[in-house]
Amino acid sequence: MSTISAHGAAFAEAITRFGSGKPAILCHDDADGLSAGAILWHALTRMGREPRPVRVVGRGESAWSAALRDELAADAPAGLVVTDLGVQAGTILPGIPTLLIDHHVPRSWPDAAEATVISGHDEAPIPTSSLLAHRCAAALGGADDLAWLAGIGLVGDLGERGASGDFPEIMGPLRKAYTAKAMREAVSLINAPRRSASGDAGPALRMLLRADGPRDIVAGTDPDAAALHAARAEVKAALDAARTVPPLFAGPIALIRCDSPCQIHPLIAQSWIHRLRRQVVIGANAGFRAGYVHFTVRSLGVPDLIGFLEERAPPLGPDDQFAQGHRRATGGQVRIETWNRFAAQVGFGPEAQVA
Repeated sequence: MSTISAHGAAFAEAITRFGSGKPAILCHDDADGLSAGAILWHALTRMGREPRPVRVVGRGESAWSAALRDELAADAPAGLVVTDLGVQAGTILPGIPTLLIDHHVPRSWPDAAEATVISGHDEAPIPTSSLLAHRCAAALGGADDLAWLAGIGLVGDLGERGASGDFPEIMGPLRKAYTAKAMREAVSLINAPRRSASGDAGPALRMLLRADGPRDIVAGTDPDAAALHAARAEVKAALDAARTVPPLFAGPIALIRCDSPCQIHPLIAQSWIHRLRRQVVIGANAGFRAGYVHFTVRSLGVPDLIGFLEERAPPLGPDDQFAQGHRRATGGQVRIETWNRFAAQVGFGPEAQVA
């Protein structure tokens, strides 16, 4: 059985273990996670298992937290489908069948009694969570009309060029049907709310759930569409200001600091890697969440950035998340004191410290 077929079979089998009520879907708040959530909502609805409204897990939240466990328990879902939020050991909601669909490097691996896992992290090329979700949807029946949502997730995580190079069988038809420009524009708008100061990805999710293609998102004029455009303008203004800040250097690392309520640190890191080809570039944001520094790491020359960070990890506290994500696109969110230890440990001076 091929990997794609195995994913579909695992999904179909996991759904049979759900109870008789409505299942719940949890997803990440970026273009890939939101698209995966939308695909899975449509797939379950088409098979007569319409879920509860998709729960977007945003900044500062964890699917494995006590707060979210209590929230979910109040709804008594028949099952959980959790996508693009990572893989780790532990029960999200005790006694409820759980399915994890994800492509990140696992933090740990759950027991079979805790969750069924559909993971793409060890495939080559690595599929996005939205592509995994589309494979699952296809196993339940026709899902060709949902392929554009998988394309949104692919472009969101890999860029249009990377997505087309790694998954031409998906992106080729989508580029003909919708154009690469429309896909890029839709991704830019879908990602904007999560990067804004409010961090509310609700308008983006609603657009994905009701749209028939990327043009509906780009040309939309309703309040949700207006919210996407306003969020993008807000993020652009914050990014333009941050791009005037020069990098700091310590050995192989270049650090660009910012203090913004907008999630611009990934965009800052990405924008510098072509000018700093020999460096590991860190975009660090001390203004995104009170008491924390959120940071993103990118590089053109280091293939395993998770390993790079782990070799330089400071002592971590229970609230710190460090070296999360992908080998080529990683980062974390750590307490200020943890950040300051890390910055000093890798060789930065007082200018890298956060008060």
